[in-house]
Amino acid sequence: MSETQWLQKGATLSHKNACKEFGLTEYEIIEAIKAGKLQYRQNYAHGNPYFRLLRNEVKSLARELHGNKGLEEQEVKFKLKKINTEINSLKRKLASLEKEKIKLLEIQNQLKD
Repeated sequence: MSETQWLQKGATLSHKNACKEFGLTEYEIIEAIKAGKLQYRQNYAHGNPYFRLLRNEVKSLARELHGNKGLEEQEVKFKLKKINTEINSLKRKLASLEKEKIKLLEIQNQLKD
């Protein structure tokens, strides 16, 4: 594999995110690393070590372990979770903006009087 894959945006992910996104266990990932199926780079975040993996290799591993249907099901499940998280975040932001709008309208009405 070329070095440029490690530098491309979105081409890598942490082993923790690989578990979430592709429905793999840490054990499955560690075993695949030991078997030479996954390349990795060890990184640190806030002093804690993690493995950085190539997304295309993780996807191939998930397909190998869980089949095409299992991979597709996990992808849909992950995307739905991401969308729900974003929707909830936007709802909270909208509620906050609505409150701020009400306060500003009250101030505006007081200034008119």
